[in-house]
Amino acid sequence: MTTVTLIGKPDCHLCEVASEIVDVVVAELPDAAAERLEIIEQSINDDPALYELWWEKIPVVLIDGELHAHWRVTPDRLRSALEDALSAAPDKENQ
Repeated sequence: MTTVTLIGKPDCHLCEVASEIVDVVVAELPDAAAERLEIIEQSINDDPALYELWWEKIPVVLIDGELHAHWRVTPDRLRSALEDALSAAPDKENQ
């Protein structure tokens, strides 16, 4: 399973845009790939540690805990990164 974490906060325009981009990119992936993704949305308002780490950079997108992007998320770059992550992750159904 590959995890995409979107860190933002309510009423953040760039966070809303980033969330929409994540949704669109995931929807465009083949069903088998999309099923191997877990999407987590977290708010810096709910976690002081997240706030301390990311308040100046939201929205932040992590892929498997590694920084992918902050401030602006581009569909092509996200799609490429997800395809790379999914191809690198073992497919448990085929093991």
